[in-house]
Amino acid sequence: MAPSNYSLRGLSDAEVTQSREKNGFNSLDHQVKNHFITSLIEMIKEPMFLLLLVATSIYFIMGDFADGIFMTVAIILVSTISLYQESKSRNAIEELKKLTQPKSKVIRNGEIIEIPSEEIVLGDCIQTEEGTFIPADGFIIYSNDFSVNESILTGESLAVFKNEKAEMNTVFQGTIVSSGLAICKVTAIGNQTQLGKIGKSLESISEEKTPLQLQIANFVKKMSIIGLVIFGIVWAINFYNSRVLLDSLLKALTLAMSIIPEEIPVAFSTFMALGAWRLMKMGIIVKHTKTVETLGSATVICTDKTGTITENKMSLAQLYLFSTNQLITTKEHYNEAEQELISLSMWASEPIPFDGMEIALHESYSKSTLNDERPHYKLIHEYPLSGKPPMMTHIFENKTGNRIIAAKGATEALIACSNLSKDQIQRINEANEAMSKEGFRVLAVGVSLYSGKEFPKTQQEFAFEFKGLVAFYDPPKANIKKVFDTFYKAGIQVKIVTGDNATTTSTIAKQIGFKNPENTLNGDELMTINEASLKEKVMETTIFTRMFPEAKLKIIQALKENNQIVAMTGDGVNDGPALKSAHIGIAMGKKGTEIAKQAANLILIDDDLSKMTDAIAMGRKIYINLKKAIQYIISIHIPIVLIVFIPLVLGWIYPNIFSPVHIIFLEIIMGPTCSIIYENEPMESNLMLEKPRPLTNTFFNLKEITISIIQGLAITLGLLFVYQHCVQENASESVTRTFVFLTLIASNVFLTLANRSFYYSIFTTIRYKNNLVLVIIGATISITSLLLVVPFFSEFFMFEALSIGQIGLSILVGFVSVMWLEIYKIFKRSIRE
Repeated sequence: MAPSNYSLRGLSDAEVTQSREKNGFNSLDHQVKNHFITSLIEMIKEPMFLLLLVATSIYFIMGDFADGIFMTVAIILVSTISLYQESKSRNAIEELKKLTQPKSKVIRNGEIIEIPSEEIVLGDCIQTEEGTFIPADGFIIYSNDFSVNESILTGESLAVFKNEKAEMNTVFQGTIVSSGLAICKVTAIGNQTQLGKIGKSLESISEEKTPLQLQIANFVKKMSIIGLVIFGIVWAINFYNSRVLLDSLLKALTLAMSIIPEEIPVAFSTFMALGAWRLMKMGIIVKHTKTVETLGSATVICTDKTGTITENKMSLAQLYLFSTNQLITTKEHYNEAEQELISLSMWASEPIPFDGMEIALHESYSKSTLNDERPHYKLIHEYPLSGKPPMMTHIFENKTGNRIIAAKGATEALIACSNLSKDQIQRINEANEAMSKEGFRVLAVGVSLYSGKEFPKTQQEFAFEFKGLVAFYDPPKANIKKVFDTFYKAGIQVKIVTGDNATTTSTIAKQIGFKNPENTLNGDELMTINEASLKEKVMETTIFTRMFPEAKLKIIQALKENNQIVAMTGDGVNDGPALKSAHIGIAMGKKGTEIAKQAANLILIDDDLSKMTDAIAMGRKIYINLKKAIQYIISIHIPIVLIVFIPLVLGWIYPNIFSPVHIIFLEIIMGPTCSIIYENEPMESNLMLEKPRPLTNTFFNLKEITISIIQGLAITLGLLFVYQHCVQENASESVTRTFVFLTLIASNVFLTLANRSFYYSIFTTIRYKNNLVLVIIGATISITSLLLVVPFFSEFFMFEALSIGQIGLSILVGFVSVMWLEIYKIFKRSIRE
């Protein structure tokens, strides 16, 4: 038998510590980046930063040192906020990277344990099995039917078979185990491995930008170009009027600064990174922050059965003896024929089992046998799980030459390899159907008496004697019915994609309240359907059975052709292509293979599908909150731009009401509002009752931003009303400036509150738990009060004290300019009801 934790002890804790001190960790350190310097350089290249720098320089050149110093302090403050947000986002992503690091099995102190691959040390004994990445270089000390895909190093895509006796008995970091199992002694780690030496670091791979990221970048770029054009016009008008070059340049810069919505890219990256961090805290690892953007759009979830819908706690439930045509419920003592069936099903399993059913078979064998034969037999040949439907065969031999050739797999597969009459096949199928109707997972078992030395190329060439069926019960998870109900209410279709048969899957589906469990389709049938028919068939089918990799991939592609946003769960090697193809690939953290985890976008740490409802809710919440933030930014930028532009172009009495110091002050207020308040907003109660939003929807089409433009224009009208009121009252420029500025601040406060929901009233949203709303608004009001009350600040900002009546009018105009939105919300709610 294979070495196990009692025959191979591996390193002790002391030896691990000693090896790590001497040789270090198993990590590639090719790229050491100074993130602070990188962020600083990126920030300096931003148009807004450059404008601030130019404006500050002009103040100093003109000898206006007070404004110059203020602008310098403001630049430092804005830069600090920006770098802090960048750092917070980056730290969230770094934490995610640590959690997505692959894990490996090692033998230490005589026990098999799972550790992060980075913690492997020189001299460790690692256990690698089908579907895992080899975490370090080493040589094989034990293997069975072990093959490796080494294309990452050699470029050759075909798997290479290796064993401890072969001349090439070495394994290399980063290669993939295609089949079987091996225990290897580690000879090189980290940069000393073959992969490390050639410098194939994953960090060198740059992540593509998502459509929304590209749209945001394009929007900001367009606004920057518009700002540049208007900057030229305003500069020309001011210079024509004053003939003072630097002063007219400064006034033109004021407008340019007010046009560029530089908060939008910052808000996007902050929302995505912190969203991924929040999901991580909930037990959902997001490998790429861009996945957060897609989550709220999912329209179809394709889920496997075992371990996702069910507990993955397999127990042997029933036996069917072909020789006596009997169904037997599991018990403590078995007769000879029953014992033989359990023994053969165990011999057909892996010597070191890791599959739930195989573990159950080994346990049943241990409990039922008086004489454990496993230590006396050695695996001499293995046919891995293959075929459609699949089966697997193991060949064991003892020292006397006695041979056991045992197979297990799908009932149809074993029937095809056995010499059976029509009546016998009918009896087997009836027994299979009876077991399946109980919701049991059924495997057929056979034995071959082949005595030749040259084994057939395929297991299907053996002549098997059909021995019977073994059935396992894997109960549904307690919360799965509630999970599916949540998906259905959210307008998301659920489809089960499984390797099991239709009867078993439909029975389990009925137990959990799954919709339309009778609409089934198996893998072979699916592959014969033409593309046009399949496109229609996948939409109406709810359960796909006897699935294999090509069939799963066709399902995903057909759903995508129907413009569905597809989420797909998986855990095995064969799920890799489908997980990669789906918009949202979801791997299981516990039972998922490393191949599945690498192919997926999300990893559910506890294999709990209910976390997907949380993930979709979080995705929807993040999108809605980001939408609120961007709509707020657009709304508040419009009045700032127009109150600077209109008086100048129309030649009003006070053409330059705001200077760069006023704009930068507003920028300091607006940045935290959109990034901090809205990111922290709770989920609206109706969000998971809405249909998924189309992925093609963006913030930047006219339909989406019309309401924001109207909001911005309404605030502008309020400001222009206040401006003209001051002119009519023969108010001075400083009083007019103060009046307009205070009205803009009041509008900003009301806009922040109103935009917390575009559906629910302010009386509902005021009860939302978000303490940052009070903090930010309180800080805004306090600082604005200081600017008006403290002489030093009011003189610096060229403000003048206002009467109580004037302050009241500013607040009233700000309120009316924004709170008309509540009437729009009432109308919107009345349409929905």
